[in-house]
Amino acid sequence: MLDGLDAEPAPLFGAEPVPADAPRVIHADRWLLVVDKPCGLLSVPGRHAQLRDSVQTRLRARYPDAGGPMIVHRLDLDTSGVMLVALDADTHAALQRGFARREITKRYVAWLDGEVAGDAGEIALPLRVDLDDRPRQIVDDVHGKRAITTWRVLARAPGRTRVALWPHTGRTHQLRVHAAHPRGLGAPIEGDRLYGRDGARLRLHAEALAFAHPHTGRRVEVEVPAPF
Repeated sequence: MLDGLDAEPAPLFGAEPVPADAPRVIHADRWLLVVDKPCGLLSVPGRHAQLRDSVQTRLRARYPDAGGPMIVHRLDLDTSGVMLVALDADTHAALQRGFARREITKRYVAWLDGEVAGDAGEIALPLRVDLDDRPRQIVDDVHGKRAITTWRVLARAPGRTRVALWPHTGRTHQLRVHAAHPRGLGAPIEGDRLYGRDGARLRLHAEALAFAHPHTGRRVEVEVPAPF
């Protein structure tokens, strides 16, 4: 019906160039890596031909002998911060078990577009994909999957709140929806084009990661301060 009408092409998020040396490797051994993913780089390749660039693609080129899926967990395109990468299939499976058992902890930091009431708390809002508006996620108390986030205020400014966020489940867009929803913090993350107001970037950063090394048993703790 629209054939022949002038129209802007659909936006293709994730096709912008990212520095060739990204992601930066913070920790490396024979079994795994911890890297610092920049905002604007996909975790894994997308379906579109222009969306092949990703953390996974770049690390496979750097580590040609690596086996298995490599990417243990994902960060959204617009989220920056620490990611855990396995260099073999056994390590990948062990780290995924660690996430499933909640033995691996992640801490995020974000600036919220609004002033949050209270200083700390827990959000429990079940989530599912919006079937009519993918990839947007919505709160659904009947069909949604369990999603738990704890939070603490770090700083306040007029019209803004800086918070630390600890996700205890790994739902898509969990922190973004829990921040924006009226039953959550009621203040979307700054720069969130899906759940708030678009901006220069999404001000959400995976700041810290801690886990027991699956081969050595040594406690690994990595922290990368937010660039905002």
